Amino acid sequence: MSIKHYFHESLLREYDIRGIVNETLFEADAFIIGKIFGTRVLENNGRSVAIGRDGRHSSIKMETALVEGLQSAGVDAHKIGECPTPQLYYATHTLKMGGGIMVTGSHNPPNYNGFKMMLGTRPFFGSDIKDMAKTAATGDYKSGLGKVIKTDIFSNYIDRLLLNINLKKQLSIVWDCGNGSAGPAVEALCKRLRGKHKILFSEVNGDFPNHHPDPTVEENLETLIASIKSENADLGIAFDGDGDRIGIVDNHGEIIWGDQLLAILAEDVLVERNGAIIIGDVKASKVLFDQIAKLGGKPLMWKTGHSLIKTKMNEVDAPLAGEMSGHIFFRDKYFGFDDALYAAVRIIELLDKRDEKLSSIRAKLPRMVNTPELRFDCAEDEKFIVVEKAKDYLQNKGNVSVSTIDGVRVSGTHGWWLLRASNTQAALVARCEADTPKNLDLIKKELKDLLENIGILETNF
Repeated sequence: MSIKHYFHESLLREYDIRGIVNETLFEADAFIIGKIFGTRVLENNGRSVAIGRDGRHSSIKMETALVEGLQSAGVDAHKIGECPTPQLYYATHTLKMGGGIMVTGSHNPPNYNGFKMMLGTRPFFGSDIKDMAKTAATGDYKSGLGKVIKTDIFSNYIDRLLLNINLKKQLSIVWDCGNGSAGPAVEALCKRLRGKHKILFSEVNGDFPNHHPDPTVEENLETLIASIKSENADLGIAFDGDGDRIGIVDNHGEIIWGDQLLAILAEDVLVERNGAIIIGDVKASKVLFDQIAKLGGKPLMWKTGHSLIKTKMNEVDAPLAGEMSGHIFFRDKYFGFDDALYAAVRIIELLDKRDEKLSSIRAKLPRMVNTPELRFDCAEDEKFIVVEKAKDYLQNKGNVSVSTIDGVRVSGTHGWWLLRASNTQAALVARCEADTPKNLDLIKKELKDLLENIGILETNF
């Protein structure tokens, strides 16, 4: 007898599956997700799936239900235990799995949870995820009896992070794990990395008692910044809740944002890969794309979203990519997935080779002024319509350069602004950047005028 199931309308997202536990996400959902994904793996000639989980209180129960669903489809589940998301990606690649699923709420509040998935070694996203609702509604799954296999790849993962890394300096580094699932891996890394290491909040705790695990928010980095100053450290490194996004703070306690970090890392990669394509997302500064070109690379602006970036990297053979959100992707000497621990090792290696501080390296980048990421509430069924209205409005405007790769990004002589629909929230996302504060005000006014003309009236920024 087929089991028909209906997911909450907000659960199946563009890049992953995410919801509020016992409100929009239930163990029954996890079971059906396992059955559907197991069916897809078998149809793709796979037989086994690697499973990892973060440290949230709900993750063990969600994992149990997920594994039962996979087994009932006839797929073997290789459980690698509590770990950062990139360790799950690593397991899927190196164990030659038919797929991988990470049970994680990422950087969301403690009452959230969800799933990040790979089919084979490619991201499982977009229509892959949306079609799960159709399969659930028909109950068309395969049946079988899969096994559960406990698989320990922690030491292998740490070994791979450190492959061919030979540091010479005694750098002083402060690490902020944010009580997320990267903590134990950071502890293991630091035991083997040369230097002086101070580790904050490495105990995995699903309540995140010290601060929210999102390194893109300044207030979440306050303890790290204070510790860098008190330790007179060379570098601060922070992670999100599942270890796939990184935050970097320099020796002066200044935050290095995602696009700045990518510009710095690009210089090292392009020394050996001159002329290579480097990808940044549409929210990144013009400085990033100019810097890549200046260094002899080919800058490529692409859509925001870790699954979209990874897919594009494989398509164009890019050795490096990154997002404002702190996802950094290395195909140079690595697998091409977003791994904040590996990105941390690479920035440490970069500083080990240089005769200058991170603050000095950062100071060489042109200074721009910009807004933080701006969000405006907008209903799910309206947000993409609003972006289309913006495109129509801009068709009648002269003397502007418009990119429609992901929403609309409007560039002029002195800066640019962006408006796009969020793929993870019922919201519009905007950002503005200019070469001077006065020009930033003008660019913000351009964006405000557009929003008011297309009917978005609450624009206080």
